[in-house]
Amino acid sequence: MTKNIYTGIVVNLNVDTVTLPNGITVDLEVVRHPGAAAVVPLKDDGTVILIKQFRHAAGGFIYEIPAGKLHPGEDPKVCASRELEEEVGYRAGSLELLSSIFTAPGFTDEVIHIYKATGLTIGRQQLDRDEVLEVIEMPLAEAMRMIEAGAIRDAKSIVGLQAVYLQSRSR
Repeated sequence: MTKNIYTGIVVNLNVDTVTLPNGITVDLEVVRHPGAAAVVPLKDDGTVILIKQFRHAAGGFIYEIPAGKLHPGEDPKVCASRELEEEVGYRAGSLELLSSIFTAPGFTDEVIHIYKATGLTIGRQQLDRDEVLEVIEMPLAEAMRMIEAGAIRDAKSIVGLQAVYLQSRSR
């Protein structure tokens, strides 16, 4: 049984009555999210393009890879392509799926599909009115140092950047 507590613009909050594999029945709060796509833009010279974006829930500006919410029924690859151009002003010649991750499976069903974008060409940045960000380019190795130093703390960004880094080391 599901009881809807709140329906918002981005998420819904439900209380689901669930019988667990051990036979116990419990009420679980679940945030339902349509999912998202994120992209690690990688230039031919090994530079990555990040954003430093204002996130109210995180208490200020954080470093991230471009990402956005899926539209209903949207292919995550299409979303990744759209967000890449809207947020950083580049188009991808190629998008490769790196991973699809659960963001916080203890309370939400959100999945983020993370892509690597290569063959970048200049497009047109078109920020939404609630997007406050700065585009930052740096060598991939510098992004790895920022992760180690705790300057990049966003989970999807860490997963995406580390996946691209590991790929580059294995080739």
